[in-house]
Amino acid sequence: MKKWMKRTGIGLGSIALALILGLITVYAASEARFRRAYDEVAVSQLHAATGPAAVARGRHLAVVVAKCGVCHDADFGGKVMMDVGPLGKVVSSNLTSGRGGVAARYSDGQLERAIRHAVDADGHALAIMPSSDYNAMSQQDMGDLLAYLRTLPPVNRELPPTTLRALGRALYVAGKLPLFEAERMDHNVRPPATVAAGVTVEYGEYLATIGGCKGCHTPTLAGTAEGHAPGEPGAANLTPAGRLGHWSEQDFFKALRTGIRPDGTGINAAMPWALSGQMTDDEIRAVWMYLKTVPPAPTPTE
Repeated sequence: MKKWMKRTGIGLGSIALALILGLITVYAASEARFRRAYDEVAVSQLHAATGPAAVARGRHLAVVVAKCGVCHDADFGGKVMMDVGPLGKVVSSNLTSGRGGVAARYSDGQLERAIRHAVDADGHALAIMPSSDYNAMSQQDMGDLLAYLRTLPPVNRELPPTTLRALGRALYVAGKLPLFEAERMDHNVRPPATVAAGVTVEYGEYLATIGGCKGCHTPTLAGTAEGHAPGEPGAANLTPAGRLGHWSEQDFFKALRTGIRPDGTGINAAMPWALSGQMTDDEIRAVWMYLKTVPPAPTPTE
């Protein structure tokens, strides 16, 4: 009996030691990536545009097109986006000049770098920042966006940092939890100076890109089998092979403006249709024109 107990104790001790060593390895590997400095991503010399027209255009881009308030809250004061037990807690930044906000310590160039490259003022990666979409924004639109952000009323909201717990770190190191866009995106892509607005396929693709359609529905717009957050449904297939293949332009307008599909069913709140529906008629029509040109693709099953 004593021999059996001794062997059992040694076995359990070995398992515990292996677990501890594994946790240390995961922590060290994840921490090294967290602390990486993206020195190669330079701070640009772009400055916020000036004038009421620029601020108005910037507000339209921030609220309606890019939908910054979905993550940063309606007042842009930031929020705890999700707290998923052993995975961790994701917190968005307070973008205002209030207590806990970043506006006062970020230059215009640093704000642009955060938006385009998901890199903060200190040169480290920002979590869950969809910069691959925003990097396509023209310099002119970016200047207008910065102009609006600089006019935000101060919100005094001090928030905890984004925290990755043990399981989250393990999944992150294993490549199963895409946390930092800065690790995956091409930082050498250069945005256009301007993009011509109009009811065109090209402008529709531009709006669909900076508006997050490709970020949520995948670059092919074929959708996803699962939601991007726990409890969310998968993103719909927006190609002609999906349900939009049977819609008319009028159906598309109604869905974005009312949240109701042609069959009478409601669109899940995970899709920010209430914001997209505030686009102008010409913008919605341009996006529709673009979606009709996308190659058909099957909806992923996993």
